[in-house]
Amino acid sequence: MNSKWFGEEKEYYYVVSTFMKSPKTHVLIQAAIVFGIVILLNVISIRLFGRIDLTAENVYTLADASKSIVGSLDDRVTVKAYFTEDLPAPYNNNRRATLDILNEYKAYSDGNLQFDFINPAGEEGEQEAQQQGIAPVQVQVINDDKLEVKRGYLGLVLLFEDRKETIPVVQNLGSLEYDISGALKRLTTTKKKKIGYTTGHQEAEPSAFQQAAQMVTAQYELVPVDLAATAAVPPDIDALLVIAPEGRFSDSSKYAIDQYLMQGGKLSFLLNRYSGNLQARIAQPVETGLDDLLAQYGIRVNADLVRDAQCAPVTVMQQQGMFRFQSQVPFPLLPTPSDFNRENVIVKDLETLLFFFVSSIDTSLASAKHIKAEVLVRSSQQSGKQTGFITIDPLQRLTPTDLPEQHIPLAAVFEGSFQSFFVEKEPRAVHLASPETRILVVGDGDFMKDEYLGARDNVVFFANIVDYLADDAGLITIRSKNLAQAPLEQVEDSTKRILKYVNLVLPPFIVVGYGVFRWRRRASLKRALELQI
Repeated sequence: MNSKWFGEEKEYYYVVSTFMKSPKTHVLIQAAIVFGIVILLNVISIRLFGRIDLTAENVYTLADASKSIVGSLDDRVTVKAYFTEDLPAPYNNNRRATLDILNEYKAYSDGNLQFDFINPAGEEGEQEAQQQGIAPVQVQVINDDKLEVKRGYLGLVLLFEDRKETIPVVQNLGSLEYDISGALKRLTTTKKKKIGYTTGHQEAEPSAFQQAAQMVTAQYELVPVDLAATAAVPPDIDALLVIAPEGRFSDSSKYAIDQYLMQGGKLSFLLNRYSGNLQARIAQPVETGLDDLLAQYGIRVNADLVRDAQCAPVTVMQQQGMFRFQSQVPFPLLPTPSDFNRENVIVKDLETLLFFFVSSIDTSLASAKHIKAEVLVRSSQQSGKQTGFITIDPLQRLTPTDLPEQHIPLAAVFEGSFQSFFVEKEPRAVHLASPETRILVVGDGDFMKDEYLGARDNVVFFANIVDYLADDAGLITIRSKNLAQAPLEQVEDSTKRILKYVNLVLPPFIVVGYGVFRWRRRASLKRALELQI
């Protein structure tokens, strides 16, 4: 009896041992372990949120300002995402990117942001989307080898209490976070800050820079301040812009600006010292009468024009024999600076700007006034200045001796406690010194105008200036995010050939080597099993 029992037990262990040593058993056990790990990770991921952003500037991670905005929500915000399903590339990527970023907002909202994706199919679905302010877009679809045009929807509606914000089309993924954070901020802010711009001295008005004004008015209210008709800047103006004046400022106008600054107001002077005319081929000086006022604050916009080897081209008409033709030539009076102060939030994420007849900024006066001066934008390593009577000749070829300077300041910010210009002048200053405040100066008043826009960063730069003056630096960090593909690193031809042959030979070699390894491993396992049996 006992011997029979021991014999059965021995046979049982032999079967189990043989089963456990089977290759199929190992595969099943490994698959079960992997399956269990996947389930465990999914359970953990439901309760813990996290992402890894491998981009250099963390462009796929919510900025701290966005986290602060969504984290400060005190009531439910509902986001309705109207996206047509089965759209072709690249529109299907927009839906996925929107889903990813809304998941991030939801994770940082403490439960106060919820979203729902809606497929506006059929007449009722399209009617609902259009009533919410989502306009259809026409997309091209290839169906059965035929090119068809399909109506699609790619928009967001954000609802908070009795207010609504709409993003009609999600088109630019690079600005999606800014659009959503801006919409959330508008929803939760009952009153917009007022940004004033001076009038009465032939200044540029928003109609001349509609793109920049559209970006600014999404967050602020642009208000004209006629200094020729009023004795003071209204106290509810959060920042005051002086943009490309061509007329001369009277003492009363300068007094209004001065006393606004003395009460803690923020100022920006975007000034042209010369008015350039390519058709007339001459640059005429612009006298605004602001030089002495700015000098009191430790600021000087020099009466010159900066020439730079790093510049934009212009189209000119040339003649060769009997033929006339158009050609593009580099024009040093249109600098395209890319030397930015990477420590300053206004410009740290910009790539390049385009200035139209820009003057240099002198910051040497600031230290004597106990003012901190910080240069934002500089010219390239090959640049120079032109002064006096300036003629414009796009065909002029400059030599290195014409561009002897480098890193000329083109824009700067000045911070500190400023002394009034009217301490000993009439009319006498009521406020003699300002609290800590700031003045931002650019030696070009045209860079944001629609007719001179040569780069998107020009508009972003202007909007960043407004944000900085309005103490809203958080939005700058969101707006300046760049999703553009980084350029490939240039390599020598010999390196290219090496990489080419490595890519041709190495992958097949790896596959063949792995196959040989697997074959030898299976053969050795088979021999080991045969020996055990």
